[in-house]
Amino acid sequence: MAKQIKDEEGKVIAELLQDNDVTSSLDGNTLAVIGYASQGRAQSLCYRDSGISTIVGLRKEGASWKQALEDGWKNGKNLFEIGDAVKKADIILMLVADVVQAEIYKSKIEPNLSKGKMLVFSHGFNIHFRQVVPPKDIDVAMIAPKGPGFVVRQEYEKGFGVPALLAVHQNYTGKAWDIILAMAKALGSTKPGVYKTTFKDEVETDLFGEQVDLCGGVVEMVKKAFEILIEAGYNPLLAYWEVHHELHGLIAPLAYNYGNVGMLRRVSLTARKGAVQSGKRVMDEHVKKNMKACLKDIQSGKFAKEWMDEYKRHGFSKVNAEIDKLEKHPVETVGMQVRKIMWPNNKEYM
Repeated sequence: MAKQIKDEEGKVIAELLQDNDVTSSLDGNTLAVIGYASQGRAQSLCYRDSGISTIVGLRKEGASWKQALEDGWKNGKNLFEIGDAVKKADIILMLVADVVQAEIYKSKIEPNLSKGKMLVFSHGFNIHFRQVVPPKDIDVAMIAPKGPGFVVRQEYEKGFGVPALLAVHQNYTGKAWDIILAMAKALGSTKPGVYKTTFKDEVETDLFGEQVDLCGGVVEMVKKAFEILIEAGYNPLLAYWEVHHELHGLIAPLAYNYGNVGMLRRVSLTARKGAVQSGKRVMDEHVKKNMKACLKDIQSGKFAKEWMDEYKRHGFSKVNAEIDKLEKHPVETVGMQVRKIMWPNNKEYM
């Protein structure tokens, strides 16, 4: 039976489906995973290891083709160029980058689709913002694991999985929900639980989280906290350990495992007092107003349009320029040196 999530008044607000709730299977279906970056590699290996008839579709001249061969995929057996993979498959899982999905769909996938096939995404971006408009006589669904590819694979190998969001955009055959649930089970996602949602809600909440706290807000918060301590005369090493190292290495894992309140109950009394007193002062209504503006840009399609237009004109150059600028920030230069000293056997520090 689905596990109910209730609000503070006891009202059911969501249901999580787990292994016992899924009775469908992928028997008789061939799944083609298109793309072999973070999610593509992880998901294809998990499906293959779950006994699913899985093939991979890639550009033969691409670097990922070599990686796929090293991972045991066989050219002409379960590794094909994209168009051929689409022809052979019943389910096509699109796991190439958002910015190139529309181009690859138009040139490699759409010409090889046939009635009754299923097109699956792991992010709602291209469907919701109509960069990809599939024909009406196929199923269109989504399985969006709530974690990067390496974590999806890591948790699967532990015998568990990461939770996932599921959605169906088109249910032409009437079997779309059965198929996407079976895919979630094969990926391990029904062990922690999956939630039925929509492409719209998945993409809008995902973009919002990435921008305002997970990837955007937290980076800028740490940068500014670091700068304030340095400007006040404190040592950069001390500043790094306090505002970066402890956040990502100690506090975030506590919150991940125990929630915000559980984290606060596991830190010192003085830390608790500082948190309840100053947290609201830093993250005030002005910050909330700015967050709402970000959400409005996402909901209206403004962010998606600007991003697609920028990519068409400049590729990744403008984004990479910003990352290169960030790389020169003292919190990064100091941090990389500290990480090399703390973990000398780790070859990746950035």
